[in-house]
Amino acid sequence: MKNKLLALAAAAAAALSLSATLSLPAHAQAVADGSREHPLRVLLIPADGGTESGTKADYAPVFNAITRTTGLNFDLKVGQSYGAVVEGMCNQLADIAFFGPVSYVQAHKRGCAQLLAVGVEKGASVYYAGMFAKANAPIAGINDVKGKRVAFGDVNSASSFTFQVAMLMDAGMDPAKDLSAIRMTGSHASSLAALVQDQVDVASLSFDSYEKAVKQGAVDPKTVKVIARSIAIPYPPLALNSKLPEPLKAKLKDAFATVNKAPGVTPDMIRGYGGGKIDGYDTRFSEDEFNVAAEKLGLLTDELKGRILAKAAQR
Repeated sequence: MKNKLLALAAAAAAALSLSATLSLPAHAQAVADGSREHPLRVLLIPADGGTESGTKADYAPVFNAITRTTGLNFDLKVGQSYGAVVEGMCNQLADIAFFGPVSYVQAHKRGCAQLLAVGVEKGASVYYAGMFAKANAPIAGINDVKGKRVAFGDVNSASSFTFQVAMLMDAGMDPAKDLSAIRMTGSHASSLAALVQDQVDVASLSFDSYEKAVKQGAVDPKTVKVIARSIAIPYPPLALNSKLPEPLKAKLKDAFATVNKAPGVTPDMIRGYGGGKIDGYDTRFSEDEFNVAAEKLGLLTDELKGRILAKAAQR
């Protein structure tokens, strides 16, 4: 019963954050066509802090490049949570979305999202989740996390929750029982901040987010160490609303596939997750590549997530 109540509360929170983020009139939802008057609605997961300015700045350059090459216009917004972005796509409040691999799997399974493109960096479309501790902490590896205070990001995030929980389980731990305290911070950046401020012993976030924080001066890399690194995870994808007209889907896929070679588009405009410069976008990436995310997601039963959230609620 307690887990059901937690699930209902999470769904209600997602709905509230969704409505707060996307208070669009009904007619606007029906006529988004890429014109200046009715731009295509892009909804972004709050991967690195959840601020409109920070997350939008990561993806604005490449969407500006797509506008340059196609004439299509876009309105970028940031969801208040990963779940809110899934609901936004599935409730026809977004035409394009930037997802994490796990939240994409959730939306795709519901039939409302299909792959648009994934970033390519150094010839690969993968990234990694990590667990980080203070450099002077007596924590050398994943087995030392038992009994420690751990920060996770969003419960629907692949690289700030799902893969870290899976790593703990692979090490024989039950996170809800074997961690002394759990903090659900909502984002990668907030989890790292909790570590820096000594609120937790271990922070869960992606390596991309960590590197972004280092570049921004939010953390001194000499004070932090890596204690665990995940297997390769499919790069966080851009996805199309399944109900978009097929000619528009084709136009968008072609635009992302060729944007890095388009006249007038500079390499600085080709950006991906965390705002990092990438080589380009792959629009032929196989859906099967996301099976690894689906497999890890399958380990996290509703019962386990309920117990983790209940522990996080303890103070």
